[in-house]
Amino acid sequence: MDMHKGVVVTRYSYNHDLLFRVQSISKDKAVLFGENFRLKADAPLDDLKRVDEGERQQLEEKVREKEATSYRMFRQDYYLRSFRDHVQPTSNSEDEVTQFQLCPKVLHVDGDALFLKKCVMLYKRLGLQVHGIHVEESEMPNRIQELMKKVQPDILVITGHDSYSKQKGDEEDIRAYRNSKYFVETVREARRLIPSLDQLVIFAGACQSHFESLIKAGANFASSPTRINIHALDPVYVIAKIGYTPFMEKVDLYDVINKTITREKGIGGIETRGLFRVGLPYMKGLPVTNEKSKE
Repeated sequence: MDMHKGVVVTRYSYNHDLLFRVQSISKDKAVLFGENFRLKADAPLDDLKRVDEGERQQLEEKVREKEATSYRMFRQDYYLRSFRDHVQPTSNSEDEVTQFQLCPKVLHVDGDALFLKKCVMLYKRLGLQVHGIHVEESEMPNRIQELMKKVQPDILVITGHDSYSKQKGDEEDIRAYRNSKYFVETVREARRLIPSLDQLVIFAGACQSHFESLIKAGANFASSPTRINIHALDPVYVIAKIGYTPFMEKVDLYDVINKTITREKGIGGIETRGLFRVGLPYMKGLPVTNEKSKE
């Protein structure tokens, strides 16, 4: 069987439940990245089945349905409907003043370059300004302050791949997780620069990540409360709700989590204020909400 980097496979031992792409091969083992979920795994080559295009489309059908449902829920959300309708001034009355609108700036640091590309595309569809940067998880703690100083974000996303191994310890032991310790260290480094939970909103984690440690380190939202796999786009849906909630209001925790693909089993968080701001008067050249999304 021809097996090399980039090949899409499933695992016999897990009844072909998830799609993976081969990241690297060493002797008789392969390192795998989830194709739709933020999971990193090791597997022997004889446990892998190469997936053809027809099989891949069938396996991805249910995932695409969930993605479409979450996106549709956000499109129907009050803020995404009302705040994006009128950016340009429409009134000729001298007594009326047209508002302008400011969305928060997002810094999305991702350990997976392909997932990062998908996320950036979705941010843009939802009208959010984002700086996406690919950084290996182990390097994130060392680079995060430098990146924050350069971008000066309102929202920080720290994600990539992760997994929990029973062989390495119980669920309370962060050493039993592949990358949770790096995510936790990165959150702590970010909080050294901006301690306030309202001045910088942080989402951190990936599949099966140590949720409790991430929250304690200073994340507003994190994965994964029940150690399940989270979808690659879940962080974007959380950020979109924060980004379109007015700053004088609290984000509705139940609402934002229910609009993600993996919901409360995969995503959790704490009370957080919105970051959307309105100002006046509107003038050309002011930063405003992005152009209407391209369907």
